[in-house]
Amino acid sequence: MRLRYWTAIVVIVIVAAVGVAMRKDAPVDAPRLPMDTASEDLQKHDTAWLADDDLLPPPPETAMPEGEAPPVPPDSDVMWSRAIEQGESLNVLLAEAGLEPVDRATVAGAIASAFDLRRLQPGHRLTVGKTSAGTLEHAVLEVEDGVRIQAIFGAEPSVLSIPPELESVRLAGEASIGSSIYAALDAAGIPTRFATDLELVLAGSVDLRRVLSGGEHLRLLWRENRLDSRVIGEPTIDFAEIDLGGERYEILWPDDDAVRTKIYKDGSLLLRFDQPIKGARLSSPFGMRKHPIHGSTRMHRGLDFAAELGTPVQATQSGRIAFMGRRLGYGLMVEIEHADDMRTLYAHLSAVNEALEVGQRIGKGEEIGRVGSTGTSTAPHLHYEVLVNDRPVPPLTDERLSRLSGGAAAQSADPDVIVTARDALERLLQTQEVGAQGSRY
Repeated sequence: MRLRYWTAIVVIVIVAAVGVAMRKDAPVDAPRLPMDTASEDLQKHDTAWLADDDLLPPPPETAMPEGEAPPVPPDSDVMWSRAIEQGESLNVLLAEAGLEPVDRATVAGAIASAFDLRRLQPGHRLTVGKTSAGTLEHAVLEVEDGVRIQAIFGAEPSVLSIPPELESVRLAGEASIGSSIYAALDAAGIPTRFATDLELVLAGSVDLRRVLSGGEHLRLLWRENRLDSRVIGEPTIDFAEIDLGGERYEILWPDDDAVRTKIYKDGSLLLRFDQPIKGARLSSPFGMRKHPIHGSTRMHRGLDFAAELGTPVQATQSGRIAFMGRRLGYGLMVEIEHADDMRTLYAHLSAVNEALEVGQRIGKGEEIGRVGSTGTSTAPHLHYEVLVNDRPVPPLTDERLSRLSGGAAAQSADPDVIVTARDALERLLQTQEVGAQGSRY
């Protein structure tokens, strides 16, 4: 990383110096270098990975190694800091900070090695440190979600993307439904995105839009990450209880390290679903939908899971690798054969596990690839299908695949989990007001 970074810096500095020599008063635009977007986990994993070289840049070496503290910037004599405003470029702020064109190019090149400068937004904050003699020592760009791009210059230069230290806060709330779940959540001060979460996870079990008549009651337990008083990222729903006129549905989502979603009806387990990405949330259901690219209404043969580029994907059941490679529309994908003429399909991958081969056996939970956006796709996500006799079936509600790993005994396992979720919801509702600050854990 250092060789690649400093080679880029040398080129930028030479170009900038030539430009200054030709016309000292000419403005210098901040260079725009491509961003390395793949997860560093691709390099840290103990198996070999076959990357989709056309669409996935090399993994960045700018992320903080897990468990290590970032180097501390020098205690500069002169500190300058300001947030970017509408219409401004990084070069505007660097010039205002008093940097010469060569130093501006150096800072821009360093930051661009870890962050795509085209993603600069109003509110991003730049801090520059110099010695009293004007020598550049460090620069920090704070971007969305509290992430800092830190560049240190001098004898031991480094460029790192440093995630914030976030506080996890658990909250609970309840709402009476009138015209819609969205309106009910909005009125109660509960994140409205949970309306989509509920509709997606219950699709196939109950059509919320049809059964709601008004007066239904909804109670929720969720998490959010905070940096000081700011909420960072999207809130995550953990547990929901909805009373639909005498029928009570409870949904227990997997936490960040689990893959199992459970739905209960009137206290009894209705269905269990093992998903291919830990802690991921559904972003598109099985069935007819308006295609996000083609615009026409057509059959969506599987489920979509929202996840970041490079997130590990694992097999939902043991089986045999039937296909690895590219397929029209699906992009880079893996297909696994299971018993009873069942298959699972994992599409739009950025990479597949090079250690796997067609015909090889694979175990449940074994990693098969990484989330990407190959094929017909608008953003990184995983498309997941379950097929029986070559026909797609709804992965959430068709229980034939889940029966391969234990049947009824597995379906009724972990009864204490739902009890724990109910107790946590009750405790929080008793100790907080709806939408107010939750208790920390």
